[in-house]
Amino acid sequence: SHNQGSETVASMVVFEGGLPKKSDYRRFKIRSAEGKPDDFLSMREVTERRYTKLAEDEMPDLIIIDGGKGQLSSALEIIRGAGHLTVPVVGLAKQFEYIFTEGSSDPVILPRRSQALYLIERIRDEAHRFAITYHRKLRGKRNLVSVLDHITGIGPKRRKALWNHFGTIAKLKAASVEELAAVDGMTLPAAEAVKNFFLAQAKMLAGEE
Repeated sequence: SHNQGSETVASMVVFEGGLPKKSDYRRFKIRSAEGKPDDFLSMREVTERRYTKLAEDEMPDLIIIDGGKGQLSSALEIIRGAGHLTVPVVGLAKQFEYIFTEGSSDPVILPRRSQALYLIERIRDEAHRFAITYHRKLRGKRNLVSVLDHITGIGPKRRKALWNHFGTIAKLKAASVEELAAVDGMTLPAAEAVKNFFLAQAKMLAGEE
C-alpha cells in the first residue's frame, strides 16, 4: 500500500487451521521503493527481510504472494536463494483470481464457489486490510507532523509526544488547553499556541476575519 510512492508499506498475515493467527502478523515499511513505487522491488525487500534469516523449521506449509508471475518470480528468487527449497510458493493474481505456481506458465483455476478459493481470497483480503491500516496510520502521522510544523514552540519532541498521545489531527483539534498541557514535554504556553492555531484555522475556513 502506498500513496503515489510515499509511505510505502507491506503486510504479512498468517492463517493456521483456516483461521487468522494475528500474533504472527508482520508489517513492513518499505525502504527500497520509497518515493518510486515498484512492486517487484518491494516484494524482493519484504521476502528478504522475512525469509533470509528464518530457520527451516519456522517456515510455513504454504507461502501465498499477492501478485502474478512477476511478483512470484521476485519472491522465489529471494526465498530459494535463502535455501528454502521445498516450501511451496504461489502467486494470487488480481485478475480472475488465478493462482500461479513455480515452474508453470499455466495458472491453477479453482472453482468459483470452492472453499479453497474462498480461503485464499480471505487471506488476501486480510493482508490488504492490514497493510492499508498501517499505511493510513503512517500517513496520518505525516499529516499531523506537517500541520504542527507551523506552530511556534512545537519542535520535534513535542510533535512526537502529541502524535503518540492523540494519534489523529481530529483528536488533537478537539483537545482542551488543559489536555494539551498534560502531554509529556508540553507547557501551558505551548498548549495555548496549539489551541489558538487550530481556532484561527477554523475561523479562516469559516470565512471569518
